[in-house]
Amino acid sequence: MNRQLIRSYILLVAVAILLFTVPVAFTLTKQLRDDTELSVVREANTMALLLGNGDDISCEALTEVANAYGEKTPGKVQVTPLSSCAPDLPRPAGDAALTRAMEKNEPTTDWGSDFIWGKHLTVTVPAQGESAVRIVYSTSDMTKRLWSIWGFRAGLAVLVLAAAAAIGAIAARRITAPLRELNGMASKFSDGDLTARSQVTGPPETQTLARTLNQGAERLDTLVASQRIFVADASHQLRTPLTALRLSLDNIADGTDDEFVREDVEQATAEVVRMSRLVNGLLVLARAEAKVTAAEPLSLGDIVDERLSVWRPAADERGVTITLRGSGGADGRLLVLASPGHLDQVLDNVLSNALEVSPDGGTITVRAQPQGDEMELTVTDEGPGMSDAEKSRAFDRFWRGQGLTGRSGSGLGLAVVRQLVTDDGGTVTLADAPGGGLSVVISLRAATQKSTG
Repeated sequence: MNRQLIRSYILLVAVAILLFTVPVAFTLTKQLRDDTELSVVREANTMALLLGNGDDISCEALTEVANAYGEKTPGKVQVTPLSSCAPDLPRPAGDAALTRAMEKNEPTTDWGSDFIWGKHLTVTVPAQGESAVRIVYSTSDMTKRLWSIWGFRAGLAVLVLAAAAAIGAIAARRITAPLRELNGMASKFSDGDLTARSQVTGPPETQTLARTLNQGAERLDTLVASQRIFVADASHQLRTPLTALRLSLDNIADGTDDEFVREDVEQATAEVVRMSRLVNGLLVLARAEAKVTAAEPLSLGDIVDERLSVWRPAADERGVTITLRGSGGADGRLLVLASPGHLDQVLDNVLSNALEVSPDGGTITVRAQPQGDEMELTVTDEGPGMSDAEKSRAFDRFWRGQGLTGRSGSGLGLAVVRQLVTDDGGTVTLADAPGGGLSVVISLRAATQKSTG
């Protein structure tokens, strides 16, 4: 927008210069041409009068005037032969202009070109006795003056346009400053900072827009905060009665010998456990949707190694092997932009899902490698995988897939993963593994590498 405003400002100034300066330059050029022509014609007429008299005094005066005129001006005087008058002056070659002057008594002015003028101005005027005077006037000095007229105005136009560009740049930045402020607010909003507000500055229209956006942002921030607080509080408050309910069911199971009662109690206990997982998942999701913290460079290799060391004992109990490939292991130079704790939670959820669906004796492969301006982290399992329809719903809240261990979990794990990765400016996708199973592909923004010196 700044460039468009500057171009518009320069265009207006250029049009103004074109409308006012160019006509003046043409007027001065025409005036120069007319003045020169008038002067040369006047001198030619004077010499024609001297030539027409034919006496010795006039002839002598004609010679002196013609010689002086040739010395003081770029013009050369030529006369037609008339007895012995001015024998030292050159004679013009016969042409149509000379014939017209001698036979028809008509003066002729020839600029040598239809475009401004040629190299010479030729003025032929008749004199008495079928004679004529011709002045051949060089236009070299006129051409220099012409270039000075147009060159001065062209240089002045360039200076004016440069000044207009500088003034236009300053004016454009001042005009668009409120819009840049609004754009900064919108950028913060897109990054999840709902507390961003814009200063109410600029013209009345921009001030009205800023107030409207600030009011909308305030209302949205209040509504979202209320929703988060409600979900977090509700989840937190439900944990206590669910724990008490589970203890009561355990006591009932321990105090009865009826197999049918014990079976019903175990089934109820399983549902309470599932509900507890759901409440815990809601609490984690509420925290994930809380105000986004600033992303900072973190070592991808260190985080991956740390989380794998935590999950390997659980995998070993089922004979599942977790392997690390690519350049992510123990390479502190692989840095990603992420909020502290986000990537840890993401890996925990993804590894938990992969371990749940992996068959006993299977393998979970973790690969970390750079991909252009991003770092790509892939977790691949050997489970049953997902159909296209299942992959399209996998990130929906409360949706649960069918793992090898049965339908379990809260259905919030991948929803939390997507929320955390999106908050850090990354993406997460699901793909079919080459040998069967599912690959979770997480792409995060790469950060500047640490110095190795």
